[in-house]
Amino acid sequence: MKKILFIVNVDWFFISHRLPIALAAIKQGYEVHVACGITDKKTMLESLGLIVHPLTLSRSGTSVFSEFKTLKQLFTIIKLVEPDITHSITIKPVLYGNIISRLLRVPTRVASISGLGYVFIASGIKAKFFRVFIALLYRSALSDAKTVIFQNSSDRDVLKKLGAIKPEQELFIRGSGVDLRLYPVLPEPKDKLVVMLVARLLIDKGVYEFVKAAEIIKAQVDNVRMVLVGSTDPGNPNSVTMQKIKSWVDADIIEYWGHSSEVATTMSKSNVIVLPSYREGLPKVLIEAAACGRAVVTTDVPGCRDAIEPNETGLLVDVKSASSLASGVLSLISNDNLRYKFAKNARKLAERDFNINDVVSMHLSIYSKE
Repeated sequence: MKKILFIVNVDWFFISHRLPIALAAIKQGYEVHVACGITDKKTMLESLGLIVHPLTLSRSGTSVFSEFKTLKQLFTIIKLVEPDITHSITIKPVLYGNIISRLLRVPTRVASISGLGYVFIASGIKAKFFRVFIALLYRSALSDAKTVIFQNSSDRDVLKKLGAIKPEQELFIRGSGVDLRLYPVLPEPKDKLVVMLVARLLIDKGVYEFVKAAEIIKAQVDNVRMVLVGSTDPGNPNSVTMQKIKSWVDADIIEYWGHSSEVATTMSKSNVIVLPSYREGLPKVLIEAAACGRAVVTTDVPGCRDAIEPNETGLLVDVKSASSLASGVLSLISNDNLRYKFAKNARKLAERDFNINDVVSMHLSIYSKE
């Protein structure tokens, strides 16, 4: 029995973005392992037939000791499992997982680039030097990987410019897919217009721009509700605080609905979905919005622009610009026909490009050709 080892940052991300692939691999006869950070999902994953290996991954990467500890831990896991295939997802797993898999001569290495992170958009001398270091790591990690999966062309172009990949390694898979059966297209709410941001509540998801845009929009339109959906991340220095969210709610700028475990149901209560991120791989929330048949407003940055058909399923606005975001939202909430047209086109896009069955099939094809 051939073994696949998925290496990923944390269990909930794996469940959200890669679990259908892992379950399909089990049905195909693979023994499937996953090395990841653990929250409370280990028992669930094991009940589904996966073999779980806890992996400690620090968020900041500023401690040499903690990074060495992670490398040693991952080395031990890969040596123990002896996988035929490693599939690494997210930044540190791609870098560390592929370098160690290469050292241990794992026959087939697959890397999924789900965004290149803040270092590639940050400015300043410190960021510039750090990019040089990260470039060296990517070149070492990906130099002889069998397949490097990209979600957008911008990330591909960056790694190609760094000399980290060759054309024969490249494969585009547009996002992590969505089970269309679970995302029915339901009518928009009829009372007040609902503009919704669904995301992990991090600064670089554009939460502050959303709140500033809400002030602009509500000064011009009475019948609109600006809704924030998602969880804060207290261990992440980039997270918005609950204290800040409470101040926005108390000031009647936004509504906060908290975390949603039923995204399709929650999105069906919206008229427009927004995602003003600074950079993404290919955000699942925009795939889900398309599946629900909702028009979107998102930023003209890598990942976000790749998840929509501009002026057909949604609008692109300037990054880090509350006024541009507000203008985009106003143009959709003031024009029912345009919004309905985008919504209809969005569902067609989801059916064409985001079907989870197609995404799973493409991954299984990669594994079978090892």
